[in-house]
Amino acid sequence: MRTDIFENSKNVFLDAVNSKDFIKLERVSIIYQSFKESLKKPIKMILLYGKPGAGKSMLLSKLYDDIKESQKIYLYKTPILDESEFFKTIAQDLYNMKYNDELNFTQFMKVVENSEQKEVTIPIIMLDEAQLYSTALMEKIRLLSDTRKVKFVIALHKTEKEDLIAKEHFQTRIWENIRLDNASASELQLYIQKKLMLANNLDIATMFTQKAVNLIYKFTNGNYRETNKLIFTIFEIYAYYASNDPSRIDSKEISKKIIEMSAIHIGLLNA
Repeated sequence: MRTDIFENSKNVFLDAVNSKDFIKLERVSIIYQSFKESLKKPIKMILLYGKPGAGKSMLLSKLYDDIKESQKIYLYKTPILDESEFFKTIAQDLYNMKYNDELNFTQFMKVVENSEQKEVTIPIIMLDEAQLYSTALMEKIRLLSDTRKVKFVIALHKTEKEDLIAKEHFQTRIWENIRLDNASASELQLYIQKKLMLANNLDIATMFTQKAVNLIYKFTNGNYRETNKLIFTIFEIYAYYASNDPSRIDSKEISKKIIEMSAIHIGLLNA
């Protein structure tokens, strides 16, 4: 098989968030639709949580791109940790008000309370990687949501070491929560094959048999980010063999040995 086929396949699994790459698995599509419906409800705050690499950023980007033409919505992909900069950014986005000097919470609340709500629907602010915001700032975000002049979507990691949902400001103040989980082994096979088919790499897609995917699942536990990194590395190795030793390539199924070599390379398997 030609080297460029593997190079092309490799690029499908670049670790980047682009809503055009959103893969519609059945369970994810149900969550997406539920999330979309939640944005229409008269609730103040929505929590989106899951382990790192479960697809939260992709889901936020997909929703943002799908509704930004019909609703006032803003996606902050990178946390704005300085409080004054945070409030100045919101003031600029929501009210087209630019501040050169510091803007504290009390001042900003006056702006919000005195603002006229021209839109029928409440503007939405999506905060990705929200686990990086301080507890003090999260409490102020909660108070902002209480004005019912802006709705927040809070996306954060839920890990075994730090269960952020148990923190006080999330315990009773989230009006709806949506959880994203890793893929099952069968879902992972569909995810991989659909990504490759979207890139018209049909021959490569068929190489990911359930047997091969089960081994990939063993190393990644169905985590999309880890899976992308692993398969990216698999195709790098295949591209090398295609150029230097094509006889080593089996075009029927992804090699167990190459999967293991890739897992070792990215630290998912100890040599």
